Amino acid sequence: MALGSQSRENRMQLKHNIGPCIDTIQDKLFILSQDIWRCPELAHGEKQSHDRLVRFLSDDNLWVVESHYKLPTAVRATWGPFGGKDGDRALNVGFLCEYDALPGIGHACGHNLIAEVGVAAALGLTGALGLVREPTDCLTPLRVKVTVLGTPAEEDGGGKVDLILAGAFEDMDVVFMAHPAQQDVAFLPCVSITDVTVKYHGKASHAAAYPWEGVNALDAAVLAYNSLSVLRQQLKPDWRLHGIIKHGGVKPNIIPAYTELEYYLRTPLVTDLSDLKAKAEACFRSAAMATGCQVEITYPNHTYSNILPNATLAQLYKENGRALGIEFVEVQNNFSGSTDFGNVSFVVPGIHPFFYIGTDALNHTEEYTAAAGAEKAQFYTLRTAKALAMTAVDVLCCPELFHKMREEFSEAKLKQEQGPKDKDTTGSTHS
Repeated sequence: MALGSQSRENRMQLKHNIGPCIDTIQDKLFILSQDIWRCPELAHGEKQSHDRLVRFLSDDNLWVVESHYKLPTAVRATWGPFGGKDGDRALNVGFLCEYDALPGIGHACGHNLIAEVGVAAALGLTGALGLVREPTDCLTPLRVKVTVLGTPAEEDGGGKVDLILAGAFEDMDVVFMAHPAQQDVAFLPCVSITDVTVKYHGKASHAAAYPWEGVNALDAAVLAYNSLSVLRQQLKPDWRLHGIIKHGGVKPNIIPAYTELEYYLRTPLVTDLSDLKAKAEACFRSAAMATGCQVEITYPNHTYSNILPNATLAQLYKENGRALGIEFVEVQNNFSGSTDFGNVSFVVPGIHPFFYIGTDALNHTEEYTAAAGAEKAQFYTLRTAKALAMTAVDVLCCPELFHKMREEFSEAKLKQEQGPKDKDTTGSTHS
């Protein structure tokens, strides 16, 4: 169904109203962000951030707020349904928040701003909808429901994956979130990741008096580390593995009886991850065999998937962002970061753009921690929130765009599940 000129005019008015709705509460949003920033909490321990979000969202009696939603530090707040016909299923638009910090350096990935941008976008959208004289004026063919979902433990553990498994995304039709970075980018695929813990068990002995009685677990760890370093030459250019020796022994004159390594394995597509895991496990097991140690290999956390692309959402976001003055850059798809939003993108259409916050500092540094708490970041954060909410309006008010978004989601998911065709990914010639 094509929109007439009056329909376009009303949709543009709805989008125009989002900005003032966010601007009127910008001081409150900054305080929310500051409160989270000043009290950095690690994954699954975000108690004060959880409570702060609950209090903030509970100030508006139009929202139904659920604390400890399916996880101890997750939050859900819902608004609506609005418009449409009574009894019709509501089209549920989700805005995701993160708020866990990094050990030692606090909010060096700007998750306080992710929480703020998610809340701001949701309140901007609902505020604009609330200004509509009649629900039918917003041109939404279905009833509208808006959800803010506070998702803990992105940095370690995968809170969104736990929420997926608990059914938190089952009734959502589209989800939005945005991540702080050094520039504005509508889409970066991110990469899939799994972390592996490897424990070697040997036998202690005096390292000088009778070393032949010992079984050296440190030798196994070093062999595995070196084997993986050599393996890199044979990996595809966009595959990554990196790790540390977490425990290497207790004293030089004791043959180490126990060592432990932790590694991250990353591939652009989650379908390739099993191949990299098999290669890495061969290195871990061969080191145990060579030294006579026993080995334990475990994968303690959820695997993070790559983010599925959705060209419709990305293009809409770029158009809305440009209207607000955002200057997007084109980045080659060589970004090696990972996020549990990737898993969400396989169950519901969504977008995860990156946004500039006024600094060239790199994420996961002390300089970025300072930038994430600076007032300067507020302009860029709220501008991003407005662009997200405006994109939600496009999807809600234009059935053609909604169906196109859904079709692209289904096609991208099917393509990924079928796996990539074999090809030379280096772009080089052979001699």
